[in-house]
Amino acid sequence: MMKNESVPLSILDLAIIGSDQTAADAFANSVALAKQAEDHGYRRVWYAEHHNMSAVASSSPSVLIAHVANHTSTIRLGAGGVMLPNHSPLTIAEQYGTLEALHPGRIDLGLGRAPGSDQAAARAMRRDPAASDQFPEDVLELQAFLAGKSSVAGVEAVPCAATTVPLWILGSSLFGAQLAAALGLPYAFASHFAPGALLQAIEVYRREFRPSPQLAEPYAIAGVNVIAADTQEDAELQFVQVRRKRVGRFLARGGQELSDDQIDQVIDTPQGRQIVQMMHYSAVGTAETTARYVREFADAAQLDEVITAHASLTITERLRSVSLLAGA
Repeated sequence: MMKNESVPLSILDLAIIGSDQTAADAFANSVALAKQAEDHGYRRVWYAEHHNMSAVASSSPSVLIAHVANHTSTIRLGAGGVMLPNHSPLTIAEQYGTLEALHPGRIDLGLGRAPGSDQAAARAMRRDPAASDQFPEDVLELQAFLAGKSSVAGVEAVPCAATTVPLWILGSSLFGAQLAAALGLPYAFASHFAPGALLQAIEVYRREFRPSPQLAEPYAIAGVNVIAADTQEDAELQFVQVRRKRVGRFLARGGQELSDDQIDQVIDTPQGRQIVQMMHYSAVGTAETTARYVREFADAAQLDEVITAHASLTITERLRSVSLLAGA
């Protein structure tokens, strides 16, 4: 990617259920966030499949996409991503073919191979522990269903023959980068929570990319946490609160919440610092500060697009962050 003062921006939304909120509140917030993104020129909003996480309501991305699509008109919406080993390729082809038929030209389908859950939830989903090993074959089977060229004799995905739903490969390691390159698909790296291999993965993806009917040249995006506020002090205070909340979610057991003092003590331990390191790529500050960070992040990683996770704890703060970053 050439240095670009106006790198395309997108959003990853986990439909967080805030304190004293319900899932319905989280979905209303997701609609508000997508509308704000649409109004401010963001390219797409993605929803990630997670399970057995009490604060994350995006367990069913296809349903959430359909809901948000009905309240927006132009912005692209998609899964970032569907954890394909949890599902049959036919089921996902049918779901996203249906979405594309309802909202043509607006649907993305990002695919990951992680369970998006813990081991207990994976068992509850009847997930085969070896399913991840079949991920490349499942991607090809799904791709064939969507193209109306089923590789399963006598089975056709309806209503999605010959749809134009673009597939993306998601990942946080070299495996996803190599697979996306081999299949000629766009690649998204989850650096908003797994920063370690970002630069190497993007380099491998670009070097090994092979053109495909979907994509002639490599296209790479990566995630960054963003907290943009009217003042630097406000943004930094929000970041402290977000960091405490992240650490608290990892450590809380049986619904018991830790105090801020307890969490701050944990943050100073090796375990706490490891959790905090997950947010290594974070743009925190005023509109100008965060915009400069995002541009430098995109240039350093050679990205075509940046997907932003606006991490503030309240929807009012997230909406403000979305508008400030775009405006800068």
